[in-house]
Amino acid sequence: MSPILSTVDAHRRLRGPFTAAGTLLRQIVPGLLRTHPELVRAHDIEILAAAPELATLLTCERETLTSQASPESRTRYYPYARTVQIGHGLVDLLQAVLADIGPRTLVVTHAEEADRTDAEWLALLARRIDPALLTIVHDAAERGAPASDPARSYVDGDCVSDDPVLLAAYATLDPAERALLHDRRADELLAKGEPSLRLGAICYHREHGSDPSGAGVAALSDALGDCILAGHYDAVLELGRRCLDLADWATQPEACWLATVKMTIALSTMGRADEAMALYDEACARSTSPSVHMQAAYGRAMLYTRYFDEARRDLRKASAWVNTAVSLASLLPEDRRRAYNLTFNENGRALIAMHLGDPAEAMRLIDAGIERMQATFTAGERDLHLSVLRYNRAQLIARSAPEDGVREYTAVIGLDPHHPDYYAERAGLLRRLGRFAEALADYDAAIANGLPDVEPHYNRGDLYAELGDLDAALADFDRVLDLEPDFLAAYVNRAALRYEVGDTAGARADVAAGLDLEPGQPHLLCTRGMLAADSGDLAAAVADYRAALLAEPALAGAWTNLGAAMFELGDATEAVRCFDRALAIEDDPIARANRAAALSVAAVG
Repeated sequence: MSPILSTVDAHRRLRGPFTAAGTLLRQIVPGLLRTHPELVRAHDIEILAAAPELATLLTCERETLTSQASPESRTRYYPYARTVQIGHGLVDLLQAVLADIGPRTLVVTHAEEADRTDAEWLALLARRIDPALLTIVHDAAERGAPASDPARSYVDGDCVSDDPVLLAAYATLDPAERALLHDRRADELLAKGEPSLRLGAICYHREHGSDPSGAGVAALSDALGDCILAGHYDAVLELGRRCLDLADWATQPEACWLATVKMTIALSTMGRADEAMALYDEACARSTSPSVHMQAAYGRAMLYTRYFDEARRDLRKASAWVNTAVSLASLLPEDRRRAYNLTFNENGRALIAMHLGDPAEAMRLIDAGIERMQATFTAGERDLHLSVLRYNRAQLIARSAPEDGVREYTAVIGLDPHHPDYYAERAGLLRRLGRFAEALADYDAAIANGLPDVEPHYNRGDLYAELGDLDAALADFDRVLDLEPDFLAAYVNRAALRYEVGDTAGARADVAAGLDLEPGQPHLLCTRGMLAADSGDLAAAVADYRAALLAEPALAGAWTNLGAAMFELGDATEAVRCFDRALAIEDDPIARANRAAALSVAAVG
């Protein structure tokens, strides 16, 4: 076995999300800052997401308005996939480290108790890093030496040990004495000043200490706030349930609502809209607070607009709920809070108007919101919400006026220069306008400013292929499939490019992998047909071309290839018919030349 890189405990009770990954980073990053500072800076977002304690050593140079927003001004939340992207970034970091230092072994304990973030990270390590470079050993937690005070030892180990001696000693303690041990341990951990401890052990000890409904609820509420802002949604659900088990709607309504609303955000983002709706119903049944009913009304509107599956979306119900939210916001006193809430809810109305096919009304609401925000708040206040409004405006404009859309996206980027999505979306507009060099620069910026993400790599690779830079295109599709091996479109494009550059083995492998994902994929069938034709198996080629055309009759290339195969088989008349079908779809010089040759033979015949 190769030398041990680290032994890490993955039990989420210790530090919550990224317990194992964060432990490894706290061990290796200080040294990497001395030896490989550029590598660390290239992964600043993911390092600080998994090990926030390292903020004392490392400053994130890619902050966005979202990441910088205070909890009370946060109006945008990360997608559920963000934690996977963080995991990919940490894999990239470790891959670079191992390439430098050589093979190592990572020992992981309590992997079965890991948060989803660590479980994803460990799975990505196993899939993406060559096992010759990294051996991952899942091991049972080690037993320590016999303890003089086994009950205290169990609590000092943050109650993750499975040692039966420690467990038995803890179980037989007087409840009051047990609570005091938890209080003491929570105080010790809090004094360390390490943010990730607040997401795990500190919560657990406060819950089991002498004041669970007070200090316990407060600790869970703090952890919930951190996790919702970071996009750790599985942890939000676990912490939220624990908070609601301890808190009381009658005496702690704010704590109950804040736990509930954070859980609804998490559930909506995770695609679990029915569970989110049930939580809104429960909260409204328990509370008469106008704020609770206003926020729940907005949340229900978004469920009916965005989060329910297509069959259950209902814009009429969405309109009714968002109008309720706007009405309640309008009843607030004339102050900054009213302006903010009214604008926030009317932005929801704008989204619904867009879905209803009324872009003019959507634009009116967005422009009114921008004007209200600019009149109410000074520069630097509520910038995130203003940038969201400007972004929504850019999306609307780009639908009908791409040149104007580019200018509006440029304004949004000026407000939030490290947000990768803005560059990626502007790149798409620039490509439509034929401004290819600028589009490539924007894809580069999207990749540089963001976490590992397949979309900008795929789109940049597609543009490189269009421009004839096949090596660059192949590199991007390689990256896409390293990150997401089930990305079918990347197999389609890479198979075609590999065929074009003469890599028949690679093309065959991509065709096989893609057809495993979608057996009738027409473009892959067409590529397989070309490979068969090149090897002299014209019957197999014809079968593949016909299967491709059965799936997609308008696939011009398949008609051209079928025509060529039929000509080779001596059926010039059928070849002409195939070339005619191809040219009716797309005027291609190769198909036209082949048709002329086939016509001359058919005429002689």
